[in-house]
Amino acid sequence: MPDYSGFVAALADRNGQPESAFAALEALTKEIVGVKLFTIMTSDTTEKVSERIYSNMPEAYPVSGTKPYNETYWSDIALKQRQTFVANTIEDIAGVFDDHELIDSLGCQSVINVPIVIAGEVVGTINCLHEAGFYTKERVEAAEALKLPAAACMLLHDKLKNGSGK
Repeated sequence: MPDYSGFVAALADRNGQPESAFAALEALTKEIVGVKLFTIMTSDTTEKVSERIYSNMPEAYPVSGTKPYNETYWSDIALKQRQTFVANTIEDIAGVFDDHELIDSLGCQSVINVPIVIAGEVVGTINCLHEAGFYTKERVEAAEALKLPAAACMLLHDKLKNGSGK
């Protein structure tokens, strides 16, 4: 079982939220599955838009406004089927993400996108990228342990965004 104590402490801290909780989720992700590029995106499956709300490489992948997401087999797997999407080559990534050249330039050729599901709805994804072939079956299975802390982060983000977290 993963050690959630650092994440729980960060989540409980009043200061620097939600970024401190997001950073703790990144640290937990590094420990559990490994990651070079880590982002958290919201997903609005009704409006078909997403928003990056955390990035460990803000110069390449800044936190930004909303953008439409492409309807591909990625969205079918991650957003409709609520399953972790896995691509272990840059060619597979290029099939679903237009920014594959930037991804490759950062030394990343594999990705897992872990859906964050609350009350039966995908509200976002944890996006983990690493070198080619990195996300083995065992690492993908281990990523299941990130779903609960990710849901807590999204609930915190929503609470603060809607002004009820003061």
